[in-house]
Amino acid sequence: MTSKQRAYLKGLAMNIEPIFQVGKGSITPEYVTAVSEAFNTKELIKITVLKNCMDDPKGIAETLAGRTGSEVVQVIGKKIVLYKPDKDKPKILLPR
Repeated sequence: MTSKQRAYLKGLAMNIEPIFQVGKGSITPEYVTAVSEAFNTKELIKITVLKNCMDDPKGIAETLAGRTGSEVVQVIGKKIVLYKPDKDKPKILLPR
């Protein structure tokens, strides 16, 4: 992913609300499954890491991206944005 594409996705992510929260249980197999299923309907997902989670948000982002086949767009504080294009009909067209 180029920096131009990443910047475009960051702009889109500003307008979406977090749909998942990572708590003190951190990342479980069920949580990874839920995030993977969310990528069936959305290409851009925002996740909030709660204060009671002791894991590093960057580590959580990398782990989730690896397990779901997505890419980390950004990690700012306790917010994570992940992107995974739809294989059949991508809704978000990235600039070249």
